[in-house]
Amino acid sequence: MKHSTRIVIGIGAMAAASALVLSGCSSNTPSGSSSSKALTKVTLQLQWVAQAQFAGYYAAVDQGFYKDEGLDVTIKEAGSDTVPIKSVADGDADYAISWVPKVLGSIEQGINVTDVAQIFERSATTQISFTDKNITSAADLKGKKVGSWGYGNEWELFAGMQKAGIDTTKGISLVQQAFDMKGFLAGDIDAAQAMTYNEYAQVLESVNPKTGKLFTPADLNVINWNDEGTAMLQDAIWADADKLSSDKAYQDETVKFIKASIKGWAYARDNPQKAADIVTAAGSTLGTSHQLWMTNEVNKLLWPSTDGGVGMIDTKAWDNTVKIALDTKNDTGSTIITKNPPKTAYSNTYVTKALSELKADGVDTVGASWAPITVTLKEGGK
Repeated sequence: MKHSTRIVIGIGAMAAASALVLSGCSSNTPSGSSSSKALTKVTLQLQWVAQAQFAGYYAAVDQGFYKDEGLDVTIKEAGSDTVPIKSVADGDADYAISWVPKVLGSIEQGINVTDVAQIFERSATTQISFTDKNITSAADLKGKKVGSWGYGNEWELFAGMQKAGIDTTKGISLVQQAFDMKGFLAGDIDAAQAMTYNEYAQVLESVNPKTGKLFTPADLNVINWNDEGTAMLQDAIWADADKLSSDKAYQDETVKFIKASIKGWAYARDNPQKAADIVTAAGSTLGTSHQLWMTNEVNKLLWPSTDGGVGMIDTKAWDNTVKIALDTKNDTGSTIITKNPPKTAYSNTYVTKALSELKADGVDTVGASWAPITVTLKEGGK
């Protein structure tokens, strides 16, 4: 797969999909809720295995935020062959976490879903190189050995190179990159794909043979697609568009689910170590320092929110993602979509209501004063 998130791992082998039922208790019950009422069962399909990329959802379960909204949430991990959005379409999940460009392709193929909360405001995809390669911008990739995961993770890279005037059919040497950094560290790749919260850290957790110490950020150059103007929207909460159009109970449930999820992300922002520990307890196999690094880096993708609160879908960012999906060709000559997505592809209706209720409850959904912590990585992410 795919997976952006595959992103994920330095963990090696891909895990088989498993269902994780987590229950948390909360000492605070909001007015209007009743602990005696039966909870509504809800299933959330992730796009990868348990890790801090999804810390907000795990925190929302652990801290009882979903329960406070009357929801009994089951979190399902993904495997190497899982298409998260298909789980919603097939009725196996009520909501799914997935990247926007990947879902746009599924929508064009007939899956009717809606982005109801754009959790990650910024992209975490980068292209990294060692400083001696002198690659500091997309234009510098010309003539280089460029790593790409493919499987739907290549679009920002190809958009960036094409925007820089590179003929991607012959202007680079494209290397099929494995979902790890071994090829990069071995020198087989000049510039490799790396998520800020995962593969970049994998390099910093590795020993530099020249010094006998771990690599440092000073050893690397990073091309950030947010800076290059070809960033695409990533992790979002997706819901069943057909049910949203006709099922009042599902509409209300969606607001509650978004509300509790954002509250979970606010918890991860304010308690990064505790959030990392929660994900570890949920079954993540990532090392302790790597897990905290991931929590901190993922927080940077949400906070501070520049569009009125976490989850709001920025029209400009959405339109840019759609434009890239329409215009950018990858190494096979394909584009993600061939026509504009329907208006039902996204909606701010439900997140707007959720943010309004959270604001009334005194929850900080903007994080204007938030600052990242300093994380010290250890060899192997331990």
